[in-house]
Amino acid sequence: MRDWMKAEGVQKQWEKYKYAVLVVLIGAGLLLWPSGGGDTKETEVPEGERNIQAEMEEILGKISGVGEVRVMLTEDTDGERRLARNMEVSGSPSDSEHYSQSTEAVMEDSGGDTLAVVTQTRYPSYRGALVVCQGGDRADVRLAVTEAVSSLTGLSADRIAVAKWQ
Repeated sequence: MRDWMKAEGVQKQWEKYKYAVLVVLIGAGLLLWPSGGGDTKETEVPEGERNIQAEMEEILGKISGVGEVRVMLTEDTDGERRLARNMEVSGSPSDSEHYSQSTEAVMEDSGGDTLAVVTQTRYPSYRGALVVCQGGDRADVRLAVTEAVSSLTGLSADRIAVAKWQ
């Protein structure tokens, strides 16, 4: 008789918590589901930002004799954008109790999108560049690649390394 009572108690508990158990099982299944991302990790570039390395690879690959190419740039400083701001001041700076100041970014409506107004853009500065390409063992290719990277990044030739693709 005790086994029957235990089974009835378990059945009552199941009826009471079956939906909670189901939600927990579904959640655990979703957490274990593979994302399909694989092993490659790529940083997302915000919309409107340029991927300089990818653009350079595409352009350098068009130079005669370069062949397949990969570029790595090391940044000395990140780029920066300064936004236009509206400042509102109330009171007098000498009266700290009644003085307040607030600022907010100036926004413009651009075809349904609201965008911040940029007043100044500073592009990143680079510390060095490594270019690996199929024609990296040829002097004329190394010279052409070094000049191209130098003109695109502002780096001097001694900060640009060109190596042969293996």
